[in-house]
Amino acid sequence: MRRRQVATIRCSRQRPAATGMISPSGFFADNPYCFRGEARRKRRTRGIMRDAFEGKVCVVTGAASGIGRAVAINLASRGAALAISDVNEAGLAETRAMMNAPASNRIRVDRLDVADAAAIERYAALIKESLGEADYVFNIAGLTRVGTFEETPLSSFEKIMDVNFWGVVRMSKAFLPQLIATKGGLINISSLFGFIGYAGQAHYCASKFGVRGFSETIAQELEPKGVRVTSVHPGGVATAIARNAAVDAMPAQYTEKSEIDARFDKAAITSPERAAEIILDGAAKGRRRVVVGRDAKVASFIQRLFPESYWRKLTPFLPTDVT
Repeated sequence: MRRRQVATIRCSRQRPAATGMISPSGFFADNPYCFRGEARRKRRTRGIMRDAFEGKVCVVTGAASGIGRAVAINLASRGAALAISDVNEAGLAETRAMMNAPASNRIRVDRLDVADAAAIERYAALIKESLGEADYVFNIAGLTRVGTFEETPLSSFEKIMDVNFWGVVRMSKAFLPQLIATKGGLINISSLFGFIGYAGQAHYCASKFGVRGFSETIAQELEPKGVRVTSVHPGGVATAIARNAAVDAMPAQYTEKSEIDARFDKAAITSPERAAEIILDGAAKGRRRVVVGRDAKVASFIQRLFPESYWRKLTPFLPTDVT
């Protein structure tokens, strides 16, 4: 009987008065049950509207061009405290000039060679002293070359590994105490070529497979400490990395470097700005893997579907350099 009475009371409170016309606003104002769902939604979203990167100390390597530049500019517009670096000082100055950042933003611009372990140690200490402990570290600096393993000198192979792989490891190690303290995010750029091997890119593929394996392993180790590690795999992004690539040996299917550049331009279907949006969205959500571009997603799927013969199916569609 009691339950029936309670139910009757609730139903009667939901009904408008039987006499006279009541406006919708008057009915809703008098009805405590109509907007329960809306109230719950407001409670759930309260505090989420603040940007994930606003006021956060974000470190970005490779910020002089391409994806690194786009990520840095995007973060500046969100009110992040930024430390951007590259070996290309002129490119860094251009990136800084392109930023539409709030006047209160703290932004550092430093030349940094990620192949220099001692310089990275000094840099990590400098960032902590000048901006505070890092909340996010974006390891984006990278380079590539063109040539088969047989014809590529070991010095070229070592240079690629030193920047693309060891640079990521060194930066991760130097900033790890800060990221543990802030329970921050570590974002490492691998590649579509971190999923698949590709002729003429043995050094690049080795470095990017290495970044993927390194990132996925330390993600497990650091999760209990509150550090989120994200491995990013861009496909064809319209950057200058292919045009800047040195040629150790021209692949058999090409006669000159301009042909390689033209094929890359055709395959680069994602803009750096769009890539930056996808990367930052994944970083904000703490995702372990972010795949950028339809081409990278398709290649990843084909590799899983045909683990022994994927390269025969993908080779006609891939450029010599991807990202």
